[in-house]
Amino acid sequence: MRIAGLLLCILAAMGSFRANAAHENVSRAGSPRQVEPGDRLVFVGTYTDGSSKGIHLFRLVENADAKIGVTLEPLGLAAEARNPSFLEIDPKRRLLFAVSEAADANGRPGGAVSSYAIGNDGRLTLINQQSTCGAGPCHLALDKTGRFLLAANYGGGSVVVLPVAEDGRLGEATDFVQHEGSSVNPQRQAGPHAHFVATDPTNRFALVCDLGLDQVLVYRFDSQRGKLTPNDPPAADLKPGAGPRHLAFHPNGKFVYVINELDSTVTVFNFNADDGSLRELHTARTLPSDFTGENTTAEVAVHPSGRFLYGSNRGHDSIAMFAIDEKTGELTSLGAESTQGQTPRHFELDPQGELLIAANQNSDTLLVYRIDQQSGHLHSTGNLVECPTPVCVKFLEPAAASK
Repeated sequence: MRIAGLLLCILAAMGSFRANAAHENVSRAGSPRQVEPGDRLVFVGTYTDGSSKGIHLFRLVENADAKIGVTLEPLGLAAEARNPSFLEIDPKRRLLFAVSEAADANGRPGGAVSSYAIGNDGRLTLINQQSTCGAGPCHLALDKTGRFLLAANYGGGSVVVLPVAEDGRLGEATDFVQHEGSSVNPQRQAGPHAHFVATDPTNRFALVCDLGLDQVLVYRFDSQRGKLTPNDPPAADLKPGAGPRHLAFHPNGKFVYVINELDSTVTVFNFNADDGSLRELHTARTLPSDFTGENTTAEVAVHPSGRFLYGSNRGHDSIAMFAIDEKTGELTSLGAESTQGQTPRHFELDPQGELLIAANQNSDTLLVYRIDQQSGHLHSTGNLVECPTPVCVKFLEPAAASK
């Protein structure tokens, strides 16, 4: 599977290379307003089957009249792109990476990842594009060295590793792993669906949430060669039908929180950084006990303090809030806060843990919350901003944005 997958990757990469020159012509589309040194920028990935044309740019502006002192101001389109549904930022090198969530790219099977340089004005200039060797890439993450980009192909049920040069250029895949199997939900789990990939804090392991297999797969990661090797044990099992989607590490590196899309829960694991093993601790529900409607979860994040956890509910249309026991890792529900829109696909906390921005995919809005540092509760600032089909939010802080 690996050899055949890598051969397909090389062929697809050749198609991506030929398309890069044409893509350059549209990568700097749009005319964002003037960005000032010290601005806090926000990039938003979208789906482009509606009115959106790509990656949108916003900035947080000081506002004495706002409840938290800032408002989110739209600056226009940073770059045209096809279904840039998930983004990753390297602030030190001023690079942004975006998946192209599709079944094919540039006339060849499989989605793609694009690399962009972030200009002083916030606009994005395409560097190049590479195939992900599988359909429907939906998540990507840099390893801790910044030398490799890992991507999860939801449609293809696979994971790919792409090298990143110092200037941000993506190379051909150094590894590709095809998942096999299924689980109990015939509509959503008839085959593998890799939904998330990231390395652990030590950069020795890569963890992959596969919704179709009800597993978090663990690979040993070779950060010199960009290679993945199945760990021993190779995976942690979730409850059948849970549908693990995304995960987040606690700042102490000892706990992992997996949000399960299909049964609206968060499962807490103890993570052993020595051998990469996961041991289940407990599972918490993201919904109020009296909710009876349909719901799927999406994003999960731990507050920088390590005291709180947040998860998005699509159906209940809220952000679930939890307190974390820092000794045991266990969760205590703090309730859920409405996103004032439909289908919060993703949200992002700013690095200081003061703000949370939720992306309401089906109502074309972004909502800014203030985070209470003592209680962990979210409080809407009332700043509800229009953005077509938003699905991913990423901050770029002033230290990186103003260089």
